[in-house]
Amino acid sequence: MPDHPVHVSGPPAPGGGPRVLDRREGPYGEVVLRERGEHFEIIANGCFLMDTSDGRSERLLVDAALAELAESGEPDGATGAHSVLIGGLGVGFSLVRAAEESRWGRITVVEREAAVIDWHRAGPLSAVSGAALADPRTEIVAADLVAYVREGAGPRRFDALCLDIDNGPEWTVTEDNGGLYSPAGLAACRARLTPGGVLAVWSAQPSAAFEEALRNAGFTDVRTEEIPVVRGVPDVVHLARKGA
Repeated sequence: MPDHPVHVSGPPAPGGGPRVLDRREGPYGEVVLRERGEHFEIIANGCFLMDTSDGRSERLLVDAALAELAESGEPDGATGAHSVLIGGLGVGFSLVRAAEESRWGRITVVEREAAVIDWHRAGPLSAVSGAALADPRTEIVAADLVAYVREGAGPRRFDALCLDIDNGPEWTVTEDNGGLYSPAGLAACRARLTPGGVLAVWSAQPSAAFEEALRNAGFTDVRTEEIPVVRGVPDVVHLARKGA
């Protein structure tokens, strides 16, 4: 059960604007769940993170990692299928996509915001992710991703890391998240991968500097896959592989 009730706070916004469904103050600042028409959106410290209006890029994050794995490498020996760590539960699209694919044997989702987990388990976002959360392959870990990758995963390794906790390596939600994209953070990501494993990082814009940082961290096959959007530069998924 959630440690904080998921509630609707107030009447519909005047003029058809977004309606706040839940607002919480947590260790990393304020997180808000809003309803805008038929869709939900998550705001962190006043910064728009994501909504349920599309989801193509969140799905591609998982699909691209699996496609890279399919080209080479053996699945997780313990399960007979690939294991994936999804960094950030968000609105649930990446988790749902992973649960739809039988080639994922273990699906571990690391989410640091208790509010986001509650919204999925007992709130409005359960309509998106309910079936995926009930999948026996799914494990939700309430932890900070940066700390989990560096220290908390113990001996566990994953065939893929699919990370979507910021608007990109150069546009982080909180200052501490920047450590994930530093040389030490990328080295920790590489250490959490099995030989031949894939790192996939979502971003709201391409970053040549991040591609270079991945190469400098010892990753190979570094590339960027673009996802067209209605306005502005494309969303992208940065992909890189740990050498065998």
